[in-house]
Amino acid sequence: MMQEIEELYQEVILDHSRRPRNFGELPDAAVRVHGDNPACGDEIHLAVKFDANGGLEDIKFTGRGCAISQASASLMTMKLKGKSHAEVMEMLRAFHDMVTKGTNDAPKSLGDLRVMSGVRKFPQRVKCAMLPWRAVEQALEQGAGEATISTEPD
Repeated sequence: MMQEIEELYQEVILDHSRRPRNFGELPDAAVRVHGDNPACGDEIHLAVKFDANGGLEDIKFTGRGCAISQASASLMTMKLKGKSHAEVMEMLRAFHDMVTKGTNDAPKSLGDLRVMSGVRKFPQRVKCAMLPWRAVEQALEQGAGEATISTEPD
C-alpha cells in the first residue's frame, strides 16, 4: 500500500513538473521575486498580484529546475491563489514543517501539496521544494517591487 502511494505521489510530481500550472507571465504583478538554488541550478521567477486586503489574487511563475522545484511551484500556486495573507503564511509553515520535520501527519489543509512529503528523506531536495515558498514569503514581506532570494547564504 505504501509503495502504491509513493508511486502515485511520483506521478503527480512528474505531471506538475512536465505541465506546470500557473506557469507564465503576470504583466500586472505587484511584486516579482527571483529565486535560485545554486546547489542544483533551480531558478524561479514568481509574480504576485494582491487583492484589496493583501491576499493573493493571482500568482504565476516561470523558471527552470528539477522536477521537485517545478512541481512544488505548480502545486503551490494552485493552492495559494485566492488565499488571504494569513492563510498563505499558515500553509507556508505547514509545508515547511512537512518537508523538514518529517511528520507523517501533514495537515489536510495542504491537500495535493502532501505529495511533496517524501522530499524530507532527501535533505538536498528540501531546498528545491522550499524555493518557491521562500519566494512567496519574500513577496508577502515586500508587497511591491522586485527582490532576489537564494537557498544558499551569501
